Amino acid sequence: MSYTPYRVPVLSKIRSRNLISLYKKGIRSDQRDFMTPRNISVQLGVIDKADGSAWVRLGNTQVLVGIKLEVGTPYRDTPNEGVLQVNSELAPVASPTFEPGPPDENAIELSRVIDRSLRDPKAVDLGSLIIRPGERAWVLWIDVYVLDYDGNYFDASMLGVLAALMNTKVPDYEETESGEIIIDRTKGSPLKLNRRVVLVTSAKIGDIILIDPNLDEELLADSRMVLAFDEQGTVVGMQKTGLGGYTRDELMKIIDMSRKVSQVYFKLLDQALQNAGSQQR
Repeated sequence: MSYTPYRVPVLSKIRSRNLISLYKKGIRSDQRDFMTPRNISVQLGVIDKADGSAWVRLGNTQVLVGIKLEVGTPYRDTPNEGVLQVNSELAPVASPTFEPGPPDENAIELSRVIDRSLRDPKAVDLGSLIIRPGERAWVLWIDVYVLDYDGNYFDASMLGVLAALMNTKVPDYEETESGEIIIDRTKGSPLKLNRRVVLVTSAKIGDIILIDPNLDEELLADSRMVLAFDEQGTVVGMQKTGLGGYTRDELMKIIDMSRKVSQVYFKLLDQALQNAGSQQR
């Protein structure tokens, strides 16, 4: 089941004025500067039954990602590739504004941004997931669960997705004479990735640009920009929301700030992968 926000919280005028007053002094309510993300924790392999999984905490925003591989049929227009499916759920426990129901535009947007950030730059080697061209292939299910929401579930979710992909093993299988696929999940090989991609979110409040906005900052923002970067610092995707606009100089500033933060995210993922490897030994 997916979940949908039934109402949008609103900041009081006093709270809004106080925040804007802080921004004019160059500080934020949590004492960060404008381009510093909140504290981040990443753990890999947190779900035993999944083929890959990860948990991410970005400030007070928490996301759980599980990956499962199932045998299915490749798309007709890509007979030599596996199938990628991304689903997102905004759990009622994450926020007073989330209730059970069909996916709303927020959950759908999150899924689509993650999907595009993986599909467009060909981050996952879908060709390695083919079993029988045009007939059988692995379907890569990516399920994203936002468990605690205090702003910026985009960055947290994509960090969780990439960490889970790095943790994923494609199960071994045997094909019988009758064509039946017998899966052995006790054995497997690492999922092949062509590129690693992260998302970096910024918010614009007046003429101020903030990296990794918390919930109050998202509510106060005129617009929000989500940029996807690969490890080389190339922008491979973009999503803009809100009515506020950007000048060319502002866009270049956002790209520069976000690119630097993307490298911080990649280093954190490498450390999480190293820690997971140390625990397995």
